[in-house]
Amino acid sequence: MLVEQVWTGNSYRNFNYLIACPETGEALAIDPLDFRQCLTVAKDKGWNITQIVNTHEHSDHIGGNRGLVKATGAQIIAHERAGERIPNMDRGVGAGDVIKVGKTVELECLDTPGHTMMHVCLLSRTEQPALFSGDTLFNAGAGNCHNGGHPEQMYDTYEQQLELLGDNTLIYPGHDYLLNNLAFTLDREPDNLLAAEMLERYKNQDPDDALITTMADEKAVNTFFRLQSATVIEKLVREHPDMGDNPDAKSVFLKLRELRNSW
Repeated sequence: MLVEQVWTGNSYRNFNYLIACPETGEALAIDPLDFRQCLTVAKDKGWNITQIVNTHEHSDHIGGNRGLVKATGAQIIAHERAGERIPNMDRGVGAGDVIKVGKTVELECLDTPGHTMMHVCLLSRTEQPALFSGDTLFNAGAGNCHNGGHPEQMYDTYEQQLELLGDNTLIYPGHDYLLNNLAFTLDREPDNLLAAEMLERYKNQDPDDALITTMADEKAVNTFFRLQSATVIEKLVREHPDMGDNPDAKSVFLKLRELRNSW
């Protein structure tokens, strides 16, 4: 499996992706907002884009569909309930469905509600697994739930699906929010030395050559996986005594998501 992360350079800090089969050169584009740049990358690599996957229905993820379809004839794939939200969708997918790219690439669809209720992530079950996480999981952060989602479903997605992924799984998110997310982790968990080191190391990173984290990294520095951290819990309880002395993991997650909304 060949992967190209395409930095759009826009104000939303979107990442687009191309996933290609090394044998056939067939490629799949994920959330190709900057379709012209995706086409340029594909041409430079000698790839032929035949499919588009939209992780969810928001405009900064589907906005390039029309241009890319016009240029390539690619089929549009998205959540099975997203047909009324994503124009000209060709295929709806649900949990466990497989998307094939060329002869060698198979991507499993995960139904991951939270950011929206019609969100999918793609998981490559290869020797080096990778998760294309859209706006569900960011480097060191979690997606918001403002526009069609719900934080309780986001918690379920994290607890029942993301937590179970192998530590070596590479994370390819829909946006570059790494620095702000690390700063939030340190606001909640000031003694997280790994988050502090990562923030210092990557404070001037070039998004065209962005850090690719693993699930092991996320569990160490992403506050939405740090629900058992004594520091995180103690600070929340001190600031929000209505949570009680021993809040459960779900209560911690929901309070963190609420705080991140206005942080």
